[in-house]
Amino acid sequence: MIVAGFGFRRSVTRDSLEDAFSLACAGLQPDGVATVEGKAVEDVFVAFAKGHDLAMLAVTPAALAAQQTVTQSDASRAAHGTGSVAEAAALAAAGARAQLLVMRVISTDGRATCALAQGEDR
Repeated sequence: MIVAGFGFRRSVTRDSLEDAFSLACAGLQPDGVATVEGKAVEDVFVAFAKGHDLAMLAVTPAALAAQQTVTQSDASRAAHGTGSVAEAAALAAAGARAQLLVMRVISTDGRATCALAQGEDR
């Protein structure tokens, strides 16, 4: 299972999510998208997931914080207990023995990040 994990600001737009997604995917096709549960219900994120016909996965803050990320953002660590929300969400949602395929990339406007992880099929 391949999961695209996202981190994003409140000011995120659909274009921001699309940009980060296209930069991260580069030929790979995720099975789902994930972010921290508090943001998974944001209208723009829900519309993005539905627009791509991808499963939407919400990750608990505890599961997010339990992940080891390559990227180490001080702001992300302070706000969410992880170095990268995108990387941690992808890893947590991808399942057992998940590994990053693509480290966090940042949308051109800086409002969204996306990373890809692959784990064992559920």
